[in-house]
Amino acid sequence: MTDAHAPHPPAAAPGPHRPAGGPPDLLLVGVGTMGRPYLDAAARLGVRVRAVESAAAWDNRPTHLAESFHRVEGRGDEPWVGAVARVAADRAPDGLIAFAEPHVLAGALTQERLGLPGPSLHAAVISRNKALQRATFAAYGVSQPEHLHVQGVAEGADWMRLRLPVVVKPLTLAGSEGVELVRDAAGVDEVVARRAGEGPVLVEEAVQGPEYSWEALVRDGEVLFENVTAKETTPPPYFVELAHRCGHEFEPALDAQVHALTRGVLSAIGMRTGLVHLEFKVGDRGPALMEIAVRTPGDYLPDAIGRTYGFDLYEAVVRLALGMPLPDLPKAPVSHAATVFPTAAPGVIREIRGVAEVEAHPAVVRVRLRKGPGDAVRPLTSSSQRMGHVLVDAATPEEREDALAFVRETLRVVVEPN
Repeated sequence: MTDAHAPHPPAAAPGPHRPAGGPPDLLLVGVGTMGRPYLDAAARLGVRVRAVESAAAWDNRPTHLAESFHRVEGRGDEPWVGAVARVAADRAPDGLIAFAEPHVLAGALTQERLGLPGPSLHAAVISRNKALQRATFAAYGVSQPEHLHVQGVAEGADWMRLRLPVVVKPLTLAGSEGVELVRDAAGVDEVVARRAGEGPVLVEEAVQGPEYSWEALVRDGEVLFENVTAKETTPPPYFVELAHRCGHEFEPALDAQVHALTRGVLSAIGMRTGLVHLEFKVGDRGPALMEIAVRTPGDYLPDAIGRTYGFDLYEAVVRLALGMPLPDLPKAPVSHAATVFPTAAPGVIREIRGVAEVEAHPAVVRVRLRKGPGDAVRPLTSSSQRMGHVLVDAATPEEREDALAFVRETLRVVVEPN
């Protein structure tokens, strides 16, 4: 797919010298835990890697997998932009991958300046702000909820009362943080009082229907690979994701609508090259866009997608970033993977039962828990509060459901109420 109205990359500005010869040089912006497979993929390809890492993840950085690590102090776009610019000024990379949401703008600025493959600066800026997304998609006729951008929740109170139920969203956070459903007039009054002073937010029509995500590899505006993930979330008001089932297939009419929605979004943001993660719901009027990200999706989705389709998604992203050739990418699932997130009532964990039994299940790939005995479990209002995940992979959708049911029945978190 190409679009005559999409922004085109400028000519690369004069920049630091790229040494002739030697292996390709990749700059990975942000690693943490979920970004480490990029380092493994680069090693397999014989690619030299430099990484920019946050102070929070610094002590656990895998130094054996990168030529060098460069530390970022502080939060927000500015520290990342400065750090990435300094590393690129020292030696220009041949490619760059911006891993997570805080890294997108810093990565796109350097990609744009050096003429490297990337989503486009336009796509990066739009993806980082939900209000900019809504304004852009309205201009391009993309199906999305009715919405209002306000400078404070109180400013949207009258609008909300006329359109209940509605959803309140912060402009820049991820992982469902700050997203909540408001059902009635009393809820409007409560959220206005509780979130006073928060600053700009979006208030939106609450689309009633199942939620999905669409992950795609894109090169020069053309979709090379795509996957639909069916989501399972907590009940309102917070919609925290509890499971992702990859390789979902729609019936033909709805599939055509989803195809039109996703291509319309790529055109509207001027997407060029990279990995895209788009979330949408299917309501009475068909699919409606929730939001778009031009970076690696969270929740270990690339692991589940790779298993579902039988290829290494991380390696494909490295190849895209460096302009390397890609093998033929699959069009249909060869397996059926999912990630599921164990839950527990609020309190202090006394013990966790059933881990060994779950790990022994033939469809379970791994169990990773971030909490253990003595740790506190808080009410589940965002994905950052979940206690870990289990990755499963089964031969059929039915076997996948059996495995998910087994995980939920067997893995038990015993808590002492606060």
